[in-house]
Amino acid sequence: MKHWIEAARLRTLPLSVSGIIVGSMYALANPTDDVLTPTEVFNWRLFAFAILTTLGLQILSNFANDYGDGIKGTDNEDRVGPKRAIQSGVISPQAMKKAIVITSILTLISAILLIYLAFRDTNLGYSLFYLVLGILAIASAIRYTVGNSAYGYRGFGDLFVFVFFGLVSTLGVNFLYSKQLDWILILPATAIGLLSVAVLNLNNMRDEASDRKSGKNTIVVKIGASNAKKYHYFLIIGAMVLVLIFAILSDFHFDQYLFLLAYIPLTKHLITVYKNHNPKELDPELKKVALSTFVLSILLALCMIFFFSDLIVNNS
Repeated sequence: MKHWIEAARLRTLPLSVSGIIVGSMYALANPTDDVLTPTEVFNWRLFAFAILTTLGLQILSNFANDYGDGIKGTDNEDRVGPKRAIQSGVISPQAMKKAIVITSILTLISAILLIYLAFRDTNLGYSLFYLVLGILAIASAIRYTVGNSAYGYRGFGDLFVFVFFGLVSTLGVNFLYSKQLDWILILPATAIGLLSVAVLNLNNMRDEASDRKSGKNTIVVKIGASNAKKYHYFLIIGAMVLVLIFAILSDFHFDQYLFLLAYIPLTKHLITVYKNHNPKELDPELKKVALSTFVLSILLALCMIFFFSDLIVNNS
């Protein structure tokens, strides 16, 4: 059990649910015209299954990454981070393959229940769309490093992370509640997507030498370490700016800017990356950015709930 928990990479899980938290709390804070109470717009069972589905996708992605990189030899003695399960031999490729199949099935079941809770026997078109989206997400999580045409080996991993753990996670779950798309939510959705990519970019900067040697052509391998740093600055600073613009356009009160506290560790992280000359020392920064993104999502959610509370008071 210990080895399976390690293979699931628990430190990546808080980051994966950040978009779910923001999208859900935005739905609670911004009821539609015909929804006046929190209980009518917010469903805790829907929220729970959205979290479960996202965690399933993240764990599936981690298992598949362990399997794909393990059997291809990408995880070798040159790799800097903690040893993967297949690399160290504590889990066999056959056992990991079975785990990928089981996790895929459980994640799909969770996604189907989530879709049913959101639409039930109405909006068949929406249900089918989300079902296809769920299947694509599962397939994409597996194909990141598994197979001869794994897109993670061609530099498209950043795009997958941005789309599914940023845009789809935040906008998608919000639509499940409200059945409409609020375009201003694209700002925090994009921000979370950028921060999620930043974690992957750190991982790729850390592993640049081993990835290059193994033929894993990540964006970092393609553009080089120097440009990868500039790319990283863009991801972090861009996310911070987008969330700030979201708050301004949403008319946040002064006391609703509590989320700015999350900018402190992110700023310290940028300084660390700027001063870094040894990519191997970037490994601890992955956890810092992942947790900072999670904290940012929690604080932003609390700020939006405060706004909703003020709305109720003003209308009473």
